[in-house]
Amino acid sequence: MRVAMIGTGYVGLVSGTCFAEFGINVTCIDKDERKINKLLNGEIPIFEPGLDVLVERQTSAGRLKFTTDLETGIAGAQAVFIAVGTPSRREDGHADLSYVYQAAKELAPLLKDYTVIVTKSTVPVGTAREVERIIKEENPDAQFDVASNPEFLREGAAIEDFMRPDRVVIGTDSPRAQDVMRQIYRPLYINETPIVMVAPETSELIKYASNAFLATKITFINEIANLCEKTGANVQQVSKAMGLDGRIGGKFLHAGPGYGGSCFPKDTLALAQIGVKHNAPQTIVEQVITANKNRQEDMAKRIIAAFDGDVKGKTIGILGISFKPNTDDVRDAPSLVVVPMLQQAGANIKAYDPEAREQAEKHFQNVDWKDNAYDVADNADALVILTEWNEFRALSLREIKEKMTQPLLLDFRNIYTEAEIREKGFRYISIGRQEINADSAAALKAAV
Repeated sequence: MRVAMIGTGYVGLVSGTCFAEFGINVTCIDKDERKINKLLNGEIPIFEPGLDVLVERQTSAGRLKFTTDLETGIAGAQAVFIAVGTPSRREDGHADLSYVYQAAKELAPLLKDYTVIVTKSTVPVGTAREVERIIKEENPDAQFDVASNPEFLREGAAIEDFMRPDRVVIGTDSPRAQDVMRQIYRPLYINETPIVMVAPETSELIKYASNAFLATKITFINEIANLCEKTGANVQQVSKAMGLDGRIGGKFLHAGPGYGGSCFPKDTLALAQIGVKHNAPQTIVEQVITANKNRQEDMAKRIIAAFDGDVKGKTIGILGISFKPNTDDVRDAPSLVVVPMLQQAGANIKAYDPEAREQAEKHFQNVDWKDNAYDVADNADALVILTEWNEFRALSLREIKEKMTQPLLLDFRNIYTEAEIREKGFRYISIGRQEINADSAAALKAAV
């Protein structure tokens, strides 16, 4: 079995490498010569735990190859996956499909034997049909079918997600294409992974609906956290009890500074625009988008409020810049909102992230980058945990306190407990579990 993967970004590189692990011969194709040269030299352009080991193993075995030559790359492939970027258009939030359509246009005249063209990129409803139209227009004699095969990879856990998925979704009307896709995913089928065969339109919408629902869960629990802070309830206990209900589940019920990354912000925007286009407004998703934007801004406001509204000249240490741990991805991360707002208010920023500094430096100016959490704490007026990297979970609080000008810790991921932090003499601010003071308790009693 031979497949080609157009695009060596996050989805393309992980998917191509994992297919090679299945025993399939895979050629990954990209126009970016610098990226391909890095891969040919064993350098991985993204951070994903375990990916470097798999790439080295599969390239050594000869099952994984990289090239900039499209014609060579797709030669003999039974399936060609399109895994190029579909970023949000700035002007309206729609997914930019220009790279997908360009890939279809360029590969069309190169098709010889029967081939399944697979859209792996996250694309709006109707994209597979448009790809089919483009290829027919460019090469009327081509023997092919188009299938939709969305990815469901979590950054930081992508290899595990690919190898042990909850389901594989394949959208095509062609029995022949279904057979090819079943062959590709045969190792997962043997492991009894559900293979969901649907129409292309359904497959495309499954991806957006899934991500939008998860974003909604995050936003919902963040708003519940706000209510907990006003009433004296504990959001972690609320989340745990909710999650024990099998109809709800505990995943994505973790209060924090809002969602970010390459998927949820882009996909919620795109789904909202798809709803507008088809006169079926997605009002819940629209509110999620607004609430998440407000949430990220609120995190900066909370930090400023901790200084009685004035952070001018204060040094604030930021622990974690990536949108989540185990990735260097800073796209739409809360830090991209929080740090500039603090700087605009006059604060000086020191920061540390185990992996994301290189990517973050493209977005931030005048940040004092440090090599560890303790250097960030040195002479800081406050320490803010924005990303729950494991190394932040067991800090020496005594040493941190000694280094700071004042012991103020804002834990926006709730990785510590109030008891252990306050025992060390910190002023501690977390999410959705603040103890209410006497005045607040009186106000709550009056409201009841």
